[in-house]
Amino acid sequence: MRGLTRAAKRAGEMAFNAGGGAVNWFPGHMAAASRAIRDRLKLADLVIEVRDARIPLSSANEDLQPVLAAKRRILALNKKDLANPNIMNRWLNHFESCKQDCISINAHSSSSVNQLLGLAELKLKEAISKEPTLLIMVVGVPNVGKSALINSIHRIATSRFPVHDKNKRATVGPLPGVTQDIAGYKIASQPSIYVLDTPGVLVPSIPDMETGLKLALTGAVKDSAVGEERIAKYLLSLLNLRKTPLHWERLVHRRDELHEETCSRNENDSRDSLRRRRCLNNSVALYVQDLVTEVQRTLCSTCLDFTGNTEEESELESLIDMQLTALRKVFRIPHKPFDETHGPTSKKLLTLFRSGKLGPFILDDLPDEQ
Repeated sequence: MRGLTRAAKRAGEMAFNAGGGAVNWFPGHMAAASRAIRDRLKLADLVIEVRDARIPLSSANEDLQPVLAAKRRILALNKKDLANPNIMNRWLNHFESCKQDCISINAHSSSSVNQLLGLAELKLKEAISKEPTLLIMVVGVPNVGKSALINSIHRIATSRFPVHDKNKRATVGPLPGVTQDIAGYKIASQPSIYVLDTPGVLVPSIPDMETGLKLALTGAVKDSAVGEERIAKYLLSLLNLRKTPLHWERLVHRRDELHEETCSRNENDSRDSLRRRRCLNNSVALYVQDLVTEVQRTLCSTCLDFTGNTEEESELESLIDMQLTALRKVFRIPHKPFDETHGPTSKKLLTLFRSGKLGPFILDDLPDEQ
């Protein structure tokens, strides 16, 4: 396990991953937002720091940690549906051992957000009995799901505590940087509790290449700031160094057997042109449904066929180029003469990873396993 951890940790430092330089994305609004967040943190009774469950450490804004550590704080590891649940339990134990309140959540799940609200109420129990107005701040790096969380909190809280104020919803988008101002939302009365949504803020300069690439891979940094092909190569280097594609071998064989049985059955049943056309249409539908399995099969088969040493950087890069070329066919992307780039293929691969279709992952390593 530790050997694989050390190997995976080198992925961001490899020349073909690090070739684009340091990963930094700090638009103009982030500097102003950082100052505003610091000012308002002084007034906050509770801070919910939202992190991406796939990168529990890398998705922390290190510049804010000294300030946050001095506040009542809950770490909310969002997108738990995209994270490996077995490893997630060990992360929760880790934060508990550090005396840090931590909960894994899915911001789109009412039951999950209710658990977070229960923990927040417990943390504010003493303050609720003393203060007429309380302020909860939600902070985090871009695209970790802060606005989606606030919308869920607002929906649940207004059903619990009807308020007469005009209901507002936080803007949610698939790209980092959607929320560019600090907005307040009343979620309860007696006492009045307000939740402040804040823009996603990164540090001005991300010193660690590995952290920067993990942030880019999970969508906290805009793809255009790093390059989709570079991000996809980093993803494939991680998967290959961790031997992940080899874990799909049994699934691949099972899928091939089922596919052969289905085709054989369709051939026996197709006795006229209508049925043959129906079989063809079913095959197209089957291809769409099994796209993920095709991707996994391709990554697995290229690993099995590869005779080089993935511990050697140049040979690992060759394997990754082979995989991207093979995936082009899986995604049915036409090959353009003299075009050796993998932009469209990279984009589709990243979409599958970010949506959890390739499986649940946690990219960070537990501190005691590094």
